[in-house]
Amino acid sequence: MAQGGQEIRAALRGDLHSHSDWSDGGSPIQEMAVTAMELGHEYQALTDHSPRLTVANGLTIERLEKQLRIVGTLNKHLGDFRLLTGIECDINEDGTLDQTDEMLGRVDIVVASVHSKLRADSGSMTRRMLRAIENPHTDILGHCTGRLVTGGRGTRPESQFDAARVFAACADNGVAVEINSRPERLDPPRRLLRQAVEAGCLFSIDTDAHAPGQLDWQAYGCARAAECEVPLDRIVNTWPVDQLLAWAGR
Repeated sequence: MAQGGQEIRAALRGDLHSHSDWSDGGSPIQEMAVTAMELGHEYQALTDHSPRLTVANGLTIERLEKQLRIVGTLNKHLGDFRLLTGIECDINEDGTLDQTDEMLGRVDIVVASVHSKLRADSGSMTRRMLRAIENPHTDILGHCTGRLVTGGRGTRPESQFDAARVFAACADNGVAVEINSRPERLDPPRRLLRQAVEAGCLFSIDTDAHAPGQLDWQAYGCARAAECEVPLDRIVNTWPVDQLLAWAGR
């Protein structure tokens, strides 16, 4: 791990992007929560996919409502640990979010991510991302370039967008730029991560875990955050849960 990465990892209180077997993860909600507790987290956000991403078994309104009830029940048995409700919401081609305002207002954490038309021209992608960032429900901009650098799914180049405008919008709207820790993503690339630091953005170091064993991948994101001199106080998942939820409910 890069110099300083251990310090950042020790300061993290939770992880704000993870999936269960309700969408395209491999394990039950309870197993993901217990594993997060064993790693020393104070909280974990469950952010299964939104309905449009049918390939990932995205949650309809009815399934998401059922999941919210289950998380509420689970939290009565998890002691001081808090399982946060959430969604990884597709950013539609027109920049709207793939869930109703009512449901987005009911979850704790909204990660907004582009999963389609990743090779669109820079102008179209920039407009799409800006509209999502300006949506008051958006808390975190997920894996912003969509790139894949290794792994079983092959490689994929970065999406093209006006990074200066996108990161300025994130800073202006209090939206955190995700530092995605998945080894095949490591998104954003270092040059863009440094640019986001300069733009004054907030950050969230997340695993995007789809299985319990992936919840300790935060070390990869922490190493990159240290390399790119991300200020500790701008990493939202170092904050106590009450401060985090106050920000997310802004």
